[in-house]
Amino acid sequence: MGDEEEEDYMSDLFIKEDVRPGMPMVRRVREALQKEEKQKEANEKNRQKSVKEEEKERRDLVLSSALGNENKGFALLQKMGYKSGQALGKSGEGIVEPIPLNIKTGRSGLGHEEFKKRKAEEKLENYRQKLHMKKQANEQAADQFRIRFKNKQEERKMEGDLRKSQRACQQLDIQKDIEAPREIWYWLQPEEEDQKDEEDKDDESTGSDLSVSAKLQILTAYLREEHYYCIWCGTTYEDAEDLSSNCPGDSAADHD
Repeated sequence: MGDEEEEDYMSDLFIKEDVRPGMPMVRRVREALQKEEKQKEANEKNRQKSVKEEEKERRDLVLSSALGNENKGFALLQKMGYKSGQALGKSGEGIVEPIPLNIKTGRSGLGHEEFKKRKAEEKLENYRQKLHMKKQANEQAADQFRIRFKNKQEERKMEGDLRKSQRACQQLDIQKDIEAPREIWYWLQPEEEDQKDEEDKDDESTGSDLSVSAKLQILTAYLREEHYYCIWCGTTYEDAEDLSSNCPGDSAADHD
């Protein structure tokens, strides 16, 4: 036997060891992590602090301590009746704590922080202006779209009213044995009619110069004067007096 006794594999120490698969590996990893953590703590304690760190610690220690009697300024205040914790001023409306120090540790020049702050504010303001202009542009585009859509709807409605007036004009003219319309566009023209006389083409080109609104106004006046018929009422009156007394007006707005 040597100096160290040989381990008894039948002892309680050996039996109490955890022999589950993988457990020795987990235990070794945990021990390695604990050892590494202790080494980091030791290195942190033994690490030599820099000059700036030591200055900061001393400064914080001094600033965190209250002024004592050894401070000449504080001693003068006490002689004038000042008590610790009392606010300055005759009525006690002044400050209680001394004005804090603003220690500059960076290497930038004086006013650099204010310059950076001003630049950041200008950049933010420009960004807000761009957002506002973009919002205004979107609102204007939406308004223009609504106006165009409304105008297109009104134009479609006027085209429908014009076709209805042309149809009524054709029927009423035929009832009066009028064989041809006063203007070519007073009556509905068949879409399949491709061949026309030169005179018809001239009349059509003249009528096409008028807008839908102008055609509707002219044809409405013709129906009222010639046939005592109101397109908005859908009624044929007996005479001009009956038309003027019973019809609200000669436009769609008058019949709303």
